[in-house]
Amino acid sequence: SVGLTEDQKEFQKVALDFATKEMAPYMAEWDQKEIFPVETMRKAAQLGFGGIYVKPDVGGSGLSRLDTSIIFEALSTGCTSTTAYMSIHNMCVWMIDTFGNEEQRHRFCPSLCNMEKFASYCLTEPGSGSDAASLLTSAQRKGDTYVLNGSKAFISGGGDTDVYVVMCRTGGPGPKGISCLVLEKGTPGLSFGKKERKVGWNSQPTRAVIFEDCVVPVSNRLGAEGQGFSIAMQGLNGGRINIASCSLGAAHASVLLAQEHLTVRKQFGEPLANNQYLQFGLAEMATRLVAARLMVRNAARALQEGREDAAVLCSMAKLFATDECFLICNQALQMHGGYGYLKDYAVQQFVRDIRVHQILEGTNEVMRMIVARNLLQG
Repeated sequence: SVGLTEDQKEFQKVALDFATKEMAPYMAEWDQKEIFPVETMRKAAQLGFGGIYVKPDVGGSGLSRLDTSIIFEALSTGCTSTTAYMSIHNMCVWMIDTFGNEEQRHRFCPSLCNMEKFASYCLTEPGSGSDAASLLTSAQRKGDTYVLNGSKAFISGGGDTDVYVVMCRTGGPGPKGISCLVLEKGTPGLSFGKKERKVGWNSQPTRAVIFEDCVVPVSNRLGAEGQGFSIAMQGLNGGRINIASCSLGAAHASVLLAQEHLTVRKQFGEPLANNQYLQFGLAEMATRLVAARLMVRNAARALQEGREDAAVLCSMAKLFATDECFLICNQALQMHGGYGYLKDYAVQQFVRDIRVHQILEGTNEVMRMIVARNLLQG
């Protein structure tokens, strides 16, 4: 809480309380039974967490990117997988709020902000992950409609959610041929693949999203034709801060679990906490956590202020925080010894849930490319 305003400390407290009471006790069950905790998320939405950085006139909380980071970090201590889905949902609602016209904003945002409905972000395809600008899903204009054909892969919430923010090709090759459409579940021609079996993130379903002659009104397009790639990338700048914040929460919880275990567990006649090697390890974990947190919050401020360096700072923060926080969680598991590998102990779930953060919202290799390009361009 150091450096936070009184309001931000209050947001943090409310989110931590919710994570402790409404998420942490069920985290293992949601993981093992692969439950998408819809009612719990709707309770979170009652606290304003369904559209955190969405404008208030359509039901959002109107908070800053830094406020959002603080909230997602706190919630993630209770269940990283569920919080990560909520961060993607928030990104989708923000995209509709920011790039949609007034009719679109008022049609879609209120029911998303209160989580009566849930949203999914559809960019990645089977053949275009990091190379998002090469996506092939096509949207052919026919009068006042588009006809979509193609498929999306690894879509969080796919099949269980209600609104799909889809990047598709309305023009020629490359980023300038991409537009953004909003589809609703039940649209003829919209279908879903099998539920993927994943290492972590099991409290949110992941499926392919398939379009077969799927007819969508032109009135569902966000922004102008050809603006889709720009919308997607601007959404991802915030998404990178969000997912980095979820990593901070997992690491924070893992440090506390390690701290407790070292105090309680005895070996060679004394608590593990008396072992200087383990003391030093714990100190390094806490230091890396604080460094990552400062980096994420700095990037969140830059994004909120619309600074020129915001995109590269978001990439740096995502790269650093997701890498460091995974190491922290993994080290916490190691400190638990054999117990850390048992599903009765929460630390292993944080390790499994956080691992994918180094891949999604732009792989950490792509984050390095963005930072390097920025440096070399001067």
